[in-house]
Amino acid sequence: MIQMTVGGLGFDPRNLSPLVLLRDQEEINFLPIWIGIFEAAAIAMVLQGVTPPRPMTHDLMKDILEKLGTKLDRVVINDVKESTFYALIEVKGKDGKTISMDCRPSDAIALAVRMEAPIFVAEQVMMRAKLVNAEKDAEETKKFKDFIQNMKPEDFSKYFKQD
Repeated sequence: MIQMTVGGLGFDPRNLSPLVLLRDQEEINFLPIWIGIFEAAAIAMVLQGVTPPRPMTHDLMKDILEKLGTKLDRVVINDVKESTFYALIEVKGKDGKTISMDCRPSDAIALAVRMEAPIFVAEQVMMRAKLVNAEKDAEETKKFKDFIQNMKPEDFSKYFKQD
């Protein structure tokens, strides 16, 4: 398993689909995961420190887990098949037992950033789906990082309306 963090959010320039970019601690490997606009907005809000006036779905999930006395132990992006990523959330109960649940990666990441839980990617997923190796392609990595760093939560606002 490789521990990753959210490196940023952006849009795929080819089709303007939102994506979340995971990166390893050394910023050598990057894993883009295409996600829905609402999940992108949910992640962006946390990254920018924006608190909605009412809890969103991922905030509700966080509140439920906390009130039940459980802890989100970690998120694992565990598989990729035909460009579709799969994930697990691992929740530790009051009794110390860990329960794994299937989850969409976007929802798992949105919950992980709220609960400050670590995000891991299985090595076989990284081998099949990573974007670049920075040591081999530093210029491409720089272009992509610049693109991601220039994204703002407001870029998602036209797709996301709070009620």
